[in-house]
Amino acid sequence: MPASRSTAIRCRAVARLTRSLSGQESTMFVCSSPTERASSKCSPTSSLEHDMLLELHVRNLALVEEVWLEFSDGLTVLTGETGAGKTVLVGALQLLLGERADTTLVRSGAEEALIEGRFLIDGEERLVRRRISAEGRSRCMIDDEMATVGALAELLGGIVDLHGQHEHQALLSVSRHAGYFDRFIGEQALEALAAYKQAFTARQEAVSELALLEDALADRERRIDYLRFQIADIDAVSAHPGEDAEIELALPRMRHGDRLTSAASVAWSALEGDDAAVARLGEALGGLHRASGLDPALDGIARELEETVTAVDGIASRLRGYAESVEHDPHALEAAENRLAALIALKKKYGDTLESVLAVRDAAALELDQLGEGTLALKRAEERLQERDAALTEAAGSLAEIRVASASAFESALTDAARDLAFSDARFAVRLQELPPGSWSSDGPQRVEFLFSSSAGDAPRSLAKIASGGEISRVMLALKDVLGHADHTPVLVFDEVDAGIGGATAIAVGKRLASLAETHQVLVVTHLAQVAAFAAQQVVVEKDSTEGRSVTVARPVGSDERVAEIARMLSGGTTVTGLEHARELLAMAASA
Repeated sequence: MPASRSTAIRCRAVARLTRSLSGQESTMFVCSSPTERASSKCSPTSSLEHDMLLELHVRNLALVEEVWLEFSDGLTVLTGETGAGKTVLVGALQLLLGERADTTLVRSGAEEALIEGRFLIDGEERLVRRRISAEGRSRCMIDDEMATVGALAELLGGIVDLHGQHEHQALLSVSRHAGYFDRFIGEQALEALAAYKQAFTARQEAVSELALLEDALADRERRIDYLRFQIADIDAVSAHPGEDAEIELALPRMRHGDRLTSAASVAWSALEGDDAAVARLGEALGGLHRASGLDPALDGIARELEETVTAVDGIASRLRGYAESVEHDPHALEAAENRLAALIALKKKYGDTLESVLAVRDAAALELDQLGEGTLALKRAEERLQERDAALTEAAGSLAEIRVASASAFESALTDAARDLAFSDARFAVRLQELPPGSWSSDGPQRVEFLFSSSAGDAPRSLAKIASGGEISRVMLALKDVLGHADHTPVLVFDEVDAGIGGATAIAVGKRLASLAETHQVLVVTHLAQVAAFAAQQVVVEKDSTEGRSVTVARPVGSDERVAEIARMLSGGTTVTGLEHARELLAMAASA
């Protein structure tokens, strides 16, 4: 281990601005000794290069009354006796990640449990808080603003990856395997993947464009049919402007012809008969003419009577003509009524007046002319799709070829890493399942899945089917160690990573974790001294008793306290031999 990193591990100082309910601030230093604390080498951390968990505050959660934990970058281990509450602290992190809350987690007698996490994200400190009441209510806050559980998960889901027994693992999601595999292969695969994604996106765009045009074409055909129907429907009636008004005016004469003819004839007879009004008026006018010129007054009356005779004679003539002109044809009446009904029906469909109906017909004819063009745009879209299909097929072939060529190296690297972690008969395999073009995704033309077998003779199987939590964690550790920078999740938490191992295998696990901690912040719950010895920071979790109640206490240890804790983990006590063995183990880890 480089000297500068070793010094940082021994002398790391974590400046905590404690955001307690009292509002007080305090600074706590985690150093190996009081001498180091006073030295210039041991100072609060002032700058960090990646996202990380800075501080965890837990209150009234299970056995925890109140615990403040500060974390450095690198490798931090939580150690302590079984049942002391280490898993509770991991569970607190799970709650911040959006895990479902359970009221049984609230400490007996408390009104609520509180979990707070201070994280460095994109160079800024973010405070995440979750409260769980004894009644089952859950409240979340991000930077002192109300938030949802989903918002917590969204904020921290890409920051913290927690690996524990039966917990969801990012690497267990088959949909993630292709991305990890391509990053392992390196630049060649990433460039091929980028070209494939570009071709895939271009093809999707061509498919969408063609679908839109096909929909538009179907709509166009339906529209053409409708316009043709409109034109034919209107033309079938052959209406002309004002025709309905003309028929409406003529219909009363046609419907009442007999009555009208009779009335006109009676009136004409009264005016034109032998003893009718015109004859009598003529006689009266003749009598006045015989006295013409004798009296101007009488002459005036004679003139008025003459005008009346002329008017009555004209009326009689018109009555005779009217009586002769009225039709009495039932067939003509029926035809007129049918014609008017057809015109009224046309207006109900297309407009209030015949003029507006004819305007609709003209507009339909104009639109029909415009829609009468061919399907050239559709043909061009089909040709574009064919071109992009070919480009995608070529890109898919290149990517698939690179993956197939790299599978063996990836399998060997993972198998070797697993065998260093107490899997002596481990075997990894990469299943590359070719998919039909219709099932291709943006990840490529194959379904990439990691398979694993821990026993000789057993065929590799899906990672999701690994039952043991410790086995899962060690498999994940092997994967993450091999993938290295392929995993961009900055905070890795391992619970039960050392289940069922010891001795040289445990040392190998510790080395692997320390290797991961070069590029990640790694938090590990461990029972093994061989793993704990590689940590930059060690936190001891203990169970204490206060007023007859069990309480979980967590505290960072350094220097002599750490040696004593390592000795306890090795032999269960702090004998001279155990302490010496612990010092040797720490020295070995520091020089590894």
